[in-house]
Amino acid sequence: MRCEKKLPLTTGTTQGHYQPPLKLKDMASFMLKPAQLRCVFRTGRLMSEQRTRTTLCLHRSYATDGDHKIPKIYTKTGDKGFSSTFTGERRPKEDHIFEALGNTDELSSAIGLAREFCLDKGHTFTYQLDKIQCILQDVGSNIATPRSSARESHIKRTQFTAPSIADLETWIDKFTEELPPLTNFILPSGGKSSTALHLARAVCRRAERSVAPVVRSGEADPDVAKFLNRLSDYLFTVARYAAMKEGNEEKIYKRPE
Repeated sequence: MRCEKKLPLTTGTTQGHYQPPLKLKDMASFMLKPAQLRCVFRTGRLMSEQRTRTTLCLHRSYATDGDHKIPKIYTKTGDKGFSSTFTGERRPKEDHIFEALGNTDELSSAIGLAREFCLDKGHTFTYQLDKIQCILQDVGSNIATPRSSARESHIKRTQFTAPSIADLETWIDKFTEELPPLTNFILPSGGKSSTALHLARAVCRRAERSVAPVVRSGEADPDVAKFLNRLSDYLFTVARYAAMKEGNEEKIYKRPE
């Protein structure tokens, strides 16, 4: 329904001249009918919705000035089996740099899955897993910056140092103090949280193996390999700790008869 009737001025000024307030009997002729009220409300609502849509679009826009296209997730630059390092060097996807990067990425994903199980059980150490995942991003940055093609600015930006290793050792010692002595080989078990952490530990070992030749060749910082080595020890320890806190029994290795 369209609003075609124009509403007259009731009070105020017109061209600088004061107009007296209307009397009650005069105002009665200007009262809006229900249909007209609905039209006014509908118009106001449509104007409000338009403002909201405009605001949301402004907040969602990823474009820069003069560019209204949303960037795509795919680039097609790896379709021929090559990828770029942070230094801009093109290498085949099976290169040891990308092998190490892929394993590190998989490790972070495995820790993320374990973290979700641990959150469900209310474990208090999940903040440590959060921090480790962030550090693994730094590990990946260091691996993706091979020293043979890196400039000084690259190296300065992606350098990996040792303080995070000390954090892992502190956490390991704290958990070990509460755990019963380890007298047998244990199998990945003890509930979903514990088993997922053991799985992350196994992925960590693989990441460490793939990083070792990168470090030996001088392409990555030595502390990257040290961090992954200590991280696997941490994941083993925290897996046992999770099982203990949940009251779950760990399966002990027994030689099959």
